Amino acid sequence: MSNTDLIIPERSRDIGDFLVGRLLPFRKKRMVGPFIFIDHMGPTQLGPNHYMDVDQHPHIGLATLTFLLEGEVEHRDSLGTQQIIRPGSVNWMVAGSGVSHTERTPAHLRNGNIFTVHGYQIWVALPKDLEKVEPSFHHFDSDDLPQWQDGPNQWKLVAGEAFGRKSPVPVHSPLFMLELNCETDSEIDLQGQLKGEIGICVVEGKVWACDQEVEAGNLLVSKDENACKLKIAANSHILFFGGEAFPESRNIYWNFVSSETQLIEEAKEKWQQHDWPKVDGDSSYVPLPEIS
Repeated sequence: MSNTDLIIPERSRDIGDFLVGRLLPFRKKRMVGPFIFIDHMGPTQLGPNHYMDVDQHPHIGLATLTFLLEGEVEHRDSLGTQQIIRPGSVNWMVAGSGVSHTERTPAHLRNGNIFTVHGYQIWVALPKDLEKVEPSFHHFDSDDLPQWQDGPNQWKLVAGEAFGRKSPVPVHSPLFMLELNCETDSEIDLQGQLKGEIGICVVEGKVWACDQEVEAGNLLVSKDENACKLKIAANSHILFFGGEAFPESRNIYWNFVSSETQLIEEAKEKWQQHDWPKVDGDSSYVPLPEIS
């Protein structure tokens, strides 16, 4: 999904062992491991005369991870991919040296009915030596991903490695993304189960960290690597993500991510000149925005 405006919250909070803010990036924490951007889509109702139509736009230097909770989205890209993603599945697009794509409501849902779309569009920065890797696309159905029950709690490993398990999503650096659905009040100890920086996205419900309540819509980032204890309320839905941080910082401009500003400048020029791989049969074009 195109990132036209990076929305950074006016306030973030330090509650002891955690930083708390709204999604990523926020002022006190620009990245969590290799994760550089999280866009919360919805939940929103779509229907007659109001559908998702994200026109053709470019990316470099990152991989996009689309994870839906409700609804359907059709992905098309300059590699020739045409893939509908449904709840619980993963679309993993490696932009690398450059790719363009669109995201739209599938044709079979444009039938006059009202439906809900809800999910997350996530950007994972690529390691410096792989920023210009050949673009690729991978899709995994929900059943392809490791899932297990731990008492009343249901886990899914969306990407990377955790709890001695490995997702089939072909990531490029040590990372993890987990989904947790809690049926009852739970105390979760992730120490030794996750490696690197840890982000906690409260989708539904609430958690307690350092004796403070954190409600849905907030992101927590553990200030201590490889250790994380928190209490989670019954009927909560949580996403955990993170991994090993890169030694270099990342520059971000619109949909372009790179450790080198020169690569971003080159990408900007190519997109403005329409010198870019295109989605077959799609003439739409999102202009390069002016970002101060």
